[in-house]
Amino acid sequence: MRSDIAIDLGTSRIRIFAQNKGLIIDEPSVITVDLETDAIIAVGQQAYEMVGKTSDRLLAAFPLSGGVITDFGLVEAMISTMLRNVVSSGIGMPRAVACVPGEITEVEKRAVVNAISSSGIRKVCLIEEPVAAAIGAGVDIENAHGTFVADLGAGTCDMAVITLGGVAVSRSIKLAGNNMDENIMKYIKKEYNMLVGKNTAEKAKINTGCVIKGSRNSTYRVKGRNLVTGLPSWVDLHSEETIEPLLEIAEAIVHAIQDVLEETPPELTGDIYSDGMILTGGTAQIPGLAQLISNATKLKVRVAEDPAGCVVRGCGAALKYIDINSKNPNTVNPITDRY
Repeated sequence: MRSDIAIDLGTSRIRIFAQNKGLIIDEPSVITVDLETDAIIAVGQQAYEMVGKTSDRLLAAFPLSGGVITDFGLVEAMISTMLRNVVSSGIGMPRAVACVPGEITEVEKRAVVNAISSSGIRKVCLIEEPVAAAIGAGVDIENAHGTFVADLGAGTCDMAVITLGGVAVSRSIKLAGNNMDENIMKYIKKEYNMLVGKNTAEKAKINTGCVIKGSRNSTYRVKGRNLVTGLPSWVDLHSEETIEPLLEIAEAIVHAIQDVLEETPPELTGDIYSDGMILTGGTAQIPGLAQLISNATKLKVRVAEDPAGCVVRGCGAALKYIDINSKNPNTVNPITDRY
């Protein structure tokens, strides 16, 4: 029996949803390979734990950046490894719905399709991330009603006004959660003369990150290498210290949201004013971010339930649209491309 699947091919994590089974894979988008033999050593969580700890012979890499593929071969190998058991478990040749950022080129779309197809998927359909996020957040996208959704991920932040199953106005920026991690690394280096890795910076963001004073009160012990002595070192990073490095990215997100609002038609703006805005994606969980956006836009802002899982849930719900004729003018269909 065939079971179609939905794929959220994110910069930070890969999530795969199977029809009638739910979420079956939720792993970091990391792969470790042997540079001498090209053998795959690990993928997902196991590979993530190797980042920054490999020998010269091994490479632990994030082959996606800014929501797009930067190393096709590694992405193909990573997806193939993750899907091997899914595709070969007697469910036939599945079809897939995959999400893509709102503003990517046809070449970038084709790279996503080819990487997924190489794993034994016979048909790939694409849906824009903000639309999938809206569906996953429980929005009825088929209505003639404007809904503002901002999907704040690790590699990109996609904002869009959704109506009648499609995007009326959108904006995508490549400043997101990963950039916040980089800013924390720079802050610790500048303030404490200490070098820390990406994984450590990400954990510091998760445990102490905030963008408004008073929105969080926590401390996280950061361990790294002292740049003066060259010896192992540590520092207790307080949540208020993370405001400076995170606020730069948060303000860029606010400006992009304001740009979308300025371009939104008046009738849809009225809907948004009444309903407010929905935030999805892992970065949406940073304390104070929703309040910062609300203060700047004067709108109600709510974070969706399980924001990090909204996109893959929306992709899963969009599986029902695969067989719907997208050329029928009387049919609302959020799927934008079929391959």
